[in-house]
Amino acid sequence: MGDIPTTRLGSTDMDISRIGFGAWAIGGTDWSFSWGPQDDADSVATIHRAVEAGVNWIDTAAVYGLGHSEEVVAKALAGLPEADRPYVFTKAGLVWNANDRASAPKRIMAAASVRRELEDSLRRLRVERIDLYQVHWPDTGAALEFSGQADPDAVPPTPLEEYWQTMADLVEEGKVRAIGLSNHDVPQLEIAESIAHVDAIQPQFSLLKRASAGELSWAAVHHTGGIVYQPLHSGLLTGAFSAERVAALPNDDWRKRFPEFTAELAANLALVEALRPIAAAHGTSVASIAIAWVLAWPGVNGAIVGARRPEQIDSWIDAAAIELTAVDLAGIDSALRATGAGEGPTRP
Repeated sequence: MGDIPTTRLGSTDMDISRIGFGAWAIGGTDWSFSWGPQDDADSVATIHRAVEAGVNWIDTAAVYGLGHSEEVVAKALAGLPEADRPYVFTKAGLVWNANDRASAPKRIMAAASVRRELEDSLRRLRVERIDLYQVHWPDTGAALEFSGQADPDAVPPTPLEEYWQTMADLVEEGKVRAIGLSNHDVPQLEIAESIAHVDAIQPQFSLLKRASAGELSWAAVHHTGGIVYQPLHSGLLTGAFSAERVAALPNDDWRKRFPEFTAELAANLALVEALRPIAAAHGTSVASIAIAWVLAWPGVNGAIVGARRPEQIDSWIDAAAIELTAVDLAGIDSALRATGAGEGPTRP
């Protein structure tokens, strides 16, 4: 087992590695937020490599690959000794149409739906209890779309007070160890906290998406764990992307239709170039610097980093041990301002 720094996840009893394995991309193809084709054997080998390197938690979701990511995680866990098995975090609240895999899933957190999702996740993951069960998005009763278009088939949403009570009930019943909220803002976190403690939050946070600093500050004050997703911003901050590579992405790769990979691409790639000298000074990769920057923020216990092949783990696994200096942080701040890349505060 490798040696990655660990920290306590909020007020839970779990000590987690500062980096967790993100299982979105291993969900495979043929669904609305696919990353394109993925070989399951590669996925299992990649998870095993992450665990060997010291990663002790996996973050997945029922919707990733419409159940397939959880099944692949189960295969990976089955190939590990019991003592080496990582914590398993998953999510509920995005419900798909089994007859139309290409349609966007709906944000639904009705009690019966959540309980059905939980039982399905337990079965797919082949575990008796979920270590951290998270609400993927606030319930709107509508499709998860980012186009701004209304969903004509939306159903009445379940109030946060109701679905958070359902989540708390699952803890009392022993089916989940801890509960969290992903993609919820501070007012929503306050409502949830008045009902049952928010064990963890999971906002998007990276050099390119910095607006969740307020939620992370809230977490630090409330003894709530903070795990953030997309610190490498879906690969853009690895240092391996170019305009040509974006153009060559498969047509079913969701990234091809998002502004970070289209209208904003030039500024984002300019930021990556500005990070290269900082990475060279630390003898590491641009990806590791991007992750280390996220980990430097108060309220962040861990960063979720995805990978699709074992060798990708080696390109950023040192990030958890990198301590950025005041000079590094000032340089990154200047690069963000000069390129205009991303949005939100520019330094911890």
